[in-house]
Formats: sequence, structure tokens, C-alpha cells
Amino acid sequence: MVVISIMVGASIMMNRRMTGLSREAIAGLVAELAPRWQARHRDRLAARARSRRIGAGAKHRFGFADRLLATLVHLRHGLTHDVVAAWFGVHRSTITRSVAEVRPLLSERGCQVNDGVRLRTIADVVAYLGHHPRALMDATEVRVRRPVEGRAGRDRFVSENPD
Repeated sequence: MVVISIMVGASIMMNRRMTGLSREAIAGLVAELAPRWQARHRDRLAARARSRRIGAGAKHRFGFADRLLATLVHLRHGLTHDVVAAWFGVHRSTITRSVAEVRPLLSERGCQVNDGVRLRTIADVVAYLGHHPRALMDATEVRVRRPVEGRAGRDRFVSENPD
């Protein structure tokens, strides 16, 4: 079972609408990705000149489970780091660092759309994801500013009418 030290993290984990994932899926992600995050963290510490032993000094109060939840909420809802930081009761730079550390782990685990690939229809998405059975897909609507009617290039932003 995953233990979240911050009450906001626990309430986010209880509410599927915040992350789009069940508690069991989040616990599975924590179990799978936490050792890789810890190894990378140790490697980063070992790579630089240190005046203290690795493991000495202040301990993380914002653990991996919290970092993962903050990243999932940020990615799902497109919230700014300031808003996510206010929810979790940490500084914005902590969220920025967390997203930068956790996002590559998530993309290595799942499906990442390559640059230059444009998925225009649901059929394209299903065909692309068909090769990745463990892919995580977020279908959150993102507002896009479109050129006004009659301007060149508008058709690239407007869905085709099936009629």
C-alpha cells in the first residue's frame, strides 16, 4: 500500500478525476517507478563532488509518491506549477523539479508520440497505440486558438464535418 504523507496527496489519490487513474494503478506506478527514480537520484548525487556522505543531510519530505501525483495532476489538467505547489504545500521549484524527474520515467514506461507524427482521428490513435498495450492515454480536451473564419490555414484547426 502506498502511504502519502501530505493530506492533499491522499485526497488526490482517492479521487480518480484528479489523475485519471485508480488507486491500484497509482500504487503499481509507484512500485514500478520508485526504484528507478531512487537509483537516478543516487547517481546524480554520486556524480558531483560532495563534502558529505551520500544519505547525509536533510531527507525528502516530498517523497516519490507525492512527486508522481503532482506530475500526474499537472499533466492531466495542465495546471501551472504554482497551483500544484499551492495544493501540495511546497515551493514551485519543488514541483518543477518533480515534473522534470518523473515525466521521463513515465514516458519510458509507456507510449510517447514521436515528433512529426500527427494523430488526426481516434482510429489513428488506436492504430498508433495498438503496438503499446500498456500505454496510458489522456483525452483531456485542450483549448486551441484558431484563426478567424476566412483566414488561410484555418482548416488545419477545424475538425472535418462527417456529413
